[in-house]
Amino acid sequence: MLNSRDLLVSAATGDDAGVYRLDAHRALVQTTDFFTPIVDNPVSYGQIAAANALSDVYAMGGRPLTALAIVGMPADRVPVALVNRILRAGAAKIKEAKCVLLGGHTIRSPEPIYGFAITGLVSARRMLTNANARVGDLLVLTKPLGTGIVTTAIKRDSVGRSLERKSIRSMTHLNTVGPELAEKHLSRAAVDVTGFGLLGHLFAMCRASRVGARIYMSKVPALSNKVFDLISKGFIPGGTRDNLTYANEFTDWGDVTASQRVLLADAQTSGGLLFSIPPKNLKSALKYLSRNVLCAALIGKVVRSNEPRIQVSA
Repeated sequence: MLNSRDLLVSAATGDDAGVYRLDAHRALVQTTDFFTPIVDNPVSYGQIAAANALSDVYAMGGRPLTALAIVGMPADRVPVALVNRILRAGAAKIKEAKCVLLGGHTIRSPEPIYGFAITGLVSARRMLTNANARVGDLLVLTKPLGTGIVTTAIKRDSVGRSLERKSIRSMTHLNTVGPELAEKHLSRAAVDVTGFGLLGHLFAMCRASRVGARIYMSKVPALSNKVFDLISKGFIPGGTRDNLTYANEFTDWGDVTASQRVLLADAQTSGGLLFSIPPKNLKSALKYLSRNVLCAALIGKVVRSNEPRIQVSA
C-alpha cells in the first residue's frame, strides 16, 4: 500500500502541481492543463498549450519527464490538417523542454481543447512550493503581465501585429529557470502566474505560507503601455473581472488606478514564475535570471501579517 506520508504536496495548499516522494532524494511532480484556443494561429496555440502545461512542473522546481496529450476537437468543423499543425507544434515545444511525449487521448468535443498531462522529477529536498515564503523575502517576476487583455483584443481584431507577436513570444517562452533556481538554492518558494492573475496566485502563496505581501505597482512590468489603452476600451476577459472581484477581498489598493488593478488581476495564460527569494540570494538570482527570462522584475516583498493580505502601492 502506498504511504500517504510520501505525498509531499497535495491539493490542500492550492499549489501548481502534486508531488509524491519516490525515495529519499527524488519525487514525482504531476499536473495537467488544457484550454480552448486563445489565438487564431494553430502553431501558436499548440506551443502555448504545451508551455502552459510544462510551467506547473517548472514552478515546483521540477524538470519535465513525460507528457500525455489531451485533445478534444469538433471533427466536423476543424480539418484534420489543422489539427495536425496544432499537435505538431505542441510536440515540438514538449521536445524543446527535453520531455518525452508518450502519447495521449483524443475525443470529439463541441469546441477545440488541447493540453497535456505532465510528469516530472524534483529533488525532495529542493523543491519549490507556495508554502515556504518567509518574511523579508523579495518577490521577483519573470514575465510581464497583460496576456489576458491582449488575447481578448486579438479575438476582436483590435491588436497590432507587434503587440500580438510580443504576447505570443511571452506565452511560448518556457519557464525553465524554475528548477535552476531550486537546485542552486536561490529561491524558497514559487508559483506560476496563470489563470488567477498575479494577485490570486500571490494570495495563495501568502495563505499557504502564513504571511502577507507588498507590491510596488511601478515595478510591475506590462507587455506594453498599450495594454492600458486596451483596458480602457473594455478588452477585459471575464476571468480577469472575476479575479478582480476576488482580489478586492484580500488587497489593500492604496493609490493605484483602476487600470492598474485590472492588470494585477489579469488572467494570464502561460505566464511567468513569481519567486520568493531571500535577500542574500537576490544578486545571484537576478544575475542568472537576467540571462534567461523575458524580464527579472523585483516587484515587492513578503511581509509579516496576521492574515494573508496584499498591500499595493504606486
